[in-house]
Amino acid sequence: MAGAKDTGIQQSRAEPPARLTEALQAIGAGAYVVDEQGHIMAVNARAEHLLGSRAEDVIGHDAHELLHRGPQGQPLPVTRCSMRQGFHAGHPAQGDEEYFARADGSLLPVSWLIAPYAVGDRDTCTLVIFYRCEPGDAARPGPEQAGEPLSDLERLALLAETTTQLTSTLDVEEARRRLVALVLPRLADWVVIDLITERDEVWRADVVHADTDRLVPHDDLQGPMPPVPEESQMPLSRALRGVASAVAGPDTYRRAPDSGIAVEQRRLFEATGIHSAAIVPIRGTREVLGALTLGRAEKPGSFTTGDLPLIEDIARRAGVALDNARLYQRQRKVAETMQNHLLPQMPSVPGLQMTVRYLPAPDASQVGGDWYDAFTLSDGATALAIGDVVGHDLEAAAGMAQLRNVLRAYAWAQQEPPSRIVERLDEAITPITDVAMATLILARLDQTDTGHWRLSWTNAGHPPPLLITHDGLARYLTDGHGLLLGTGVRTSRPDGTLLLPPRSTLLLYTDGLVEAPGHTLDDGMNLLRQHAAALAHRPLPSFTDQLLRRVHPPGHDDVALLALHTPAHPSTGPTHPGSNR
Repeated sequence: MAGAKDTGIQQSRAEPPARLTEALQAIGAGAYVVDEQGHIMAVNARAEHLLGSRAEDVIGHDAHELLHRGPQGQPLPVTRCSMRQGFHAGHPAQGDEEYFARADGSLLPVSWLIAPYAVGDRDTCTLVIFYRCEPGDAARPGPEQAGEPLSDLERLALLAETTTQLTSTLDVEEARRRLVALVLPRLADWVVIDLITERDEVWRADVVHADTDRLVPHDDLQGPMPPVPEESQMPLSRALRGVASAVAGPDTYRRAPDSGIAVEQRRLFEATGIHSAAIVPIRGTREVLGALTLGRAEKPGSFTTGDLPLIEDIARRAGVALDNARLYQRQRKVAETMQNHLLPQMPSVPGLQMTVRYLPAPDASQVGGDWYDAFTLSDGATALAIGDVVGHDLEAAAGMAQLRNVLRAYAWAQQEPPSRIVERLDEAITPITDVAMATLILARLDQTDTGHWRLSWTNAGHPPPLLITHDGLARYLTDGHGLLLGTGVRTSRPDGTLLLPPRSTLLLYTDGLVEAPGHTLDDGMNLLRQHAAALAHRPLPSFTDQLLRRVHPPGHDDVALLALHTPAHPSTGPTHPGSNR
């Protein structure tokens, strides 16, 4: 494959992803993965043994230059390398009676198969599977030959692809979609996925038909199913109880039905025209999650019991992926629920409009650290706070609650500037909370004798507030900036003070709004300022929603946001300094 540049080799020699290496180790033949340029990214132990090389001696090298040889050991021109041609074509290919160079200079006669392979967000990598063969060994027919079974190499490639495809997502629906695409039309022209819900109900989640080059879902055949009878000996009932796999046909369900599920199965066979089906359990680590049915209608040949081990292997990998996805989604739901219950209701402040938003990250491991708060102080002023606890998930959500409660207590008891309150909070964070580090803005909002709204704030390592005037001028408030909480460094903290202009909008936010992979923080802050200025004339709820829609990066972290809007004209003065009554 293509000649290696030094930069490409250095990048490819980086430590291979753990999931990729683990997936290759599960393959019972030599296997390696190459990147878009043909550089080896990872190898399994079997490949190391067959090639007589260690992984670190081959990773990063051009696979063609390192391995491919002619029958006399001579370097193989790229124009005569069938593997290279298949690699550039980007579709599965296989070959026999070819040769790899071993580390000791000897030749290894091999049969091989290559297939496109996704690694993380890179979907243009290639998997190579090979094993030692002797000249004269015949290759078994491929899956494109009607009615013929998969070869050993093709089975291994399918299982390897199943592992990497299903373990690289933690979304149940996406895992099901990938499972369907893996088996259709390679093994069947119909696939049915029945899942057992957390309430022990059966739901026919997917019925999909491979129609030439399209996968067509049949919603009319999906939906709730009758309960699984304990005594039924019909194949689907046994699979859903985790008892056994089975091969079935239309005749299986033409007899008098023994349950509602049997009636639904008969309807399925009649509606799809399936003449042969393989039905296997989908097992998780602790329980049966459902059943996978592969059906052949137009596709010739019938399933046999010899096909069941491969389909069971696929279903086993699907079960692990679905189990992990369900656990992940439960964890995410708990974290989101806890976070939402911990975030407070906003106080009503006469003359001011105030709104808040919290958007959890799609990744459950990123939920829990961001928070906002607003509350009335003992002298009638209003405290505003926004922060981000280092860490994620339930631990960060719990730490956020501790930090917020300590802050509220200090702010209520001590009628001092925000800087002094945060200094005391920083002293207490390690002894009395579980928070290691955190960023925070604490602000005090009250009215002057002339009725203007005065903002005093201190910033502990947090992105600066953004002030937008009604005529579209937007600027960041960079005064009052100091170290984040939890560093152990004791220093006096500054305050910033500003009279908020009439009809202006103040925006407090967390870094999830302005940080995105591949972009600098300055890029994100410039984007936020640009869109906030353009939306300055909108009512506050619309301003907030539109700003999130335009600026929020595609879900790498959670986001907390607090926005307030000052009235058009100062009041004649507060009835009580900073009063919220």
